Amino acid sequence: MAGSSFGTLFRITTWGESHGKGIGVVVDGCPAGLSLNEEDIQLFLDRRKPGQNKYTTQRQEADAVEILSGVFEGRTTGTPISLMVFNKDQRSKDYSDIASYYRPGHADYGFDQKYGFRDYRGGGRSSGRETIGRVAAGAIASKLLGELGIQVTAYTKSIGMVECDPAHFDRSRILNSKLYMPDEEAEERALLFLDECIEKQTSSGGMVECLVEHMKPGIGEPVFDKLDACLGKALFSIGAVKAVEIGDGLAVSRSMGHENNDQFTELSPAPADASQTESGTRRAQKAANHAGGILGGISDGSNILIRAAFKPTPSISRAQTALFQDGTCHEIRIKGRHDPIIVPRAVVVVEAMTAITILDLLLWNMTATLDKLHRIYD
Repeated sequence: MAGSSFGTLFRITTWGESHGKGIGVVVDGCPAGLSLNEEDIQLFLDRRKPGQNKYTTQRQEADAVEILSGVFEGRTTGTPISLMVFNKDQRSKDYSDIASYYRPGHADYGFDQKYGFRDYRGGGRSSGRETIGRVAAGAIASKLLGELGIQVTAYTKSIGMVECDPAHFDRSRILNSKLYMPDEEAEERALLFLDECIEKQTSSGGMVECLVEHMKPGIGEPVFDKLDACLGKALFSIGAVKAVEIGDGLAVSRSMGHENNDQFTELSPAPADASQTESGTRRAQKAANHAGGILGGISDGSNILIRAAFKPTPSISRAQTALFQDGTCHEIRIKGRHDPIIVPRAVVVVEAMTAITILDLLLWNMTATLDKLHRIYD
């Protein structure tokens, strides 16, 4: 299977299936000397693990990570970092019927057409458990970005028609919220809505928003590898993501030029040390940030704001019509343990893929100008 790797200089390769022995990732390109232990990574994995409350799948997995390589005496060595999480609570028998039909809203049919064979246990490689590797790698990327003062924070923006009010944004409650929502009043309404979904044996979609603060200007390439293009690819690679917005997103199509343009207001003073005056150190200030921190595919130093829209969980207990391999259609009821909404557990996945993308392009930028090479090698 091609396509299990992402990134260029900071490169990750995920592996494993939902009901296999384990799930993991190999991270290549992490600089040597970063302080790293399993607890650093576990903090991220705990945010996406199942069984946290009734709004997530009741599969009971500790998702305890093991570092197999690339770390010695608490620091990265510069060699590939291999991370593994063992699966403990598979119930493959819950999926035995699925071998004979294609579930609505799933990748079953596409897999059969591509490979002529599929692992139907929990979706195999298409399962949400694949994101364990992404999140583990994202924990490393986030720690590296932290060394540069860059902070990546994702949260639930909306569930169904219930949307957080920016005026009620409370960063402190994100990690203490069942739904990772920064708006307490919105969360209360969202929980009532999800209770209705469970009662009706259906599911809901929603939106994850991600904020990148203290971003460096000048990151991203101007043509095919634009920062926004790379972020779009990263987020679209997450299962169930059907749309990605940056800045004002779709609203720009209803805007006019004088409204949408982020007008520059000033340029910060040059550093006192003349050796630090290479391009990118003087920050431009803007009156607004409709562009979401990216202009021409390159970061402008403003906060990056990106959103990913997730479709409703396709595995629902309500009766649906499915196509069987013999060409007939019949009513089915999907068994197993599934999330009534994907969004809360996907928050950290969006955060991880954003961090991985930005870190990779930051490393690209080390060769953008001659003076950067001199700073490394002189």
